[in-house]
Amino acid sequence: MFARLISTGGYLPEKIVTNDDLAKKIDTTHEKIVELSGIHSRHIAGDQENTITMAVQAAQQAIQSSDIDPDEIDLVLIATCTPERKMPSVACDVQRILGLKRGIPAFDLNAACSGFIYGTVLADQFIRAQTARCVLVVGSDKMSEVIDWSDRSTCILFGDGAGAAIFKADSQPGILSTYLGGDGQYADLLYTAPQPDKPGQETLQMSGREVFKNATKTLERLVDDVLLPVGLCRDDIDWLIPHQANLRIIRMTAKLLNLPMERVISTIEHHANTSAASIPLALDFACRRGQIKLGEHILLEAFGAGFTWGSVVLQY
Repeated sequence: MFARLISTGGYLPEKIVTNDDLAKKIDTTHEKIVELSGIHSRHIAGDQENTITMAVQAAQQAIQSSDIDPDEIDLVLIATCTPERKMPSVACDVQRILGLKRGIPAFDLNAACSGFIYGTVLADQFIRAQTARCVLVVGSDKMSEVIDWSDRSTCILFGDGAGAAIFKADSQPGILSTYLGGDGQYADLLYTAPQPDKPGQETLQMSGREVFKNATKTLERLVDDVLLPVGLCRDDIDWLIPHQANLRIIRMTAKLLNLPMERVISTIEHHANTSAASIPLALDFACRRGQIKLGEHILLEAFGAGFTWGSVVLQY
């Protein structure tokens, strides 16, 4: 029994903040930001938008794009590091707002930028164990809530959004291989910390160079870690959908796979880093444009705070 991807959905807030907009407030330029990250603009959630509302929008689109009855969904997984509140979970709120079947499991998981990969692996395990048959996985993050907009080293990198995917049990190939990892000894390189002048509010702290160095080393290992167990090689991959953190990292991973950038789904230019939402948003972008064809192999991979990392190979 395989966990087969049957539909996707995405949501991006209407407000767009360009590099030129940021350059009016901090000491930087459009050209510097593009050179550093590849980012041109990012979507920023409005005051009435949050992780829950964005997750609901993305999930609704995924449900509408599928041929399933919403009552078939028997597990809801939400990946986020920016929940609206500590409890109840975003997943329970999404279940209620969407009117999904009562009594099904619904919970959040936090693996930062690797969150959607972690959620996808969990969906795969539930389906393979035959304890779920139809799983809704959503990555949703309002990173603007934890950004210090005066810190030019971090505020240029992030945006808000949500992406969703529905996986269903099928005898035909779907998710073929998965790999997850984590190492807490690097926790102090990428984390959120309380703001002394704003009780209850946290901001992102990042040692950019160290994070970049560790990410590139880890992502290189991830490729073979997920391919070799199922007898696949790098040449078998048709599409790479990486976490959208930095264009330089994306290009490096493509080079490892001998993939031209035309076979890499990159949305970082206009989405920036939306944390757990970045991979499902890119996946939805590619699926709606018809770029990915039935039977093709897709490699999803991510690296995030924790540190956490993971990869998934699936047949579309």
